[in-house]
Amino acid sequence: MSNTTGPDQIFRTALAKNDIVLPRCDDCGAFHFFPRVLCPHCHGTAISWKPASRKGKVHTTTVVRQKPERGGDYNVCMVELEEGVRMMSRVDGIAPGEVVIGMDVTAFVGEADGAPAVFFKPAEA
Repeated sequence: MSNTTGPDQIFRTALAKNDIVLPRCDDCGAFHFFPRVLCPHCHGTAISWKPASRKGKVHTTTVVRQKPERGGDYNVCMVELEEGVRMMSRVDGIAPGEVVIGMDVTAFVGEADGAPAVFFKPAEA
């Protein structure tokens, strides 16, 4: 039986509507990611969903090397959003090696393996 109201499903349903939402604990006020039923900060169970600012900074990054016929090189990074949560993703729109720690980025909803997913692009100045 599929859970249609669990935290992961709430997050994925929002992505399907081009929205990025984050769980926020109503007890302590802290955001957290990945979606879960208990706040990892205070163990509270009152969780609300708030729109993400979509603004973040690259926290870590690496380049995955692949042959061009397999899609070429790409980056994998950890981005810290303004809300204080970190998401693993990639930065699109620039060469993989140009992604640097501390870079300002903006989140957007793209597609990975046929499903909506959060990606980032360099922030506009």
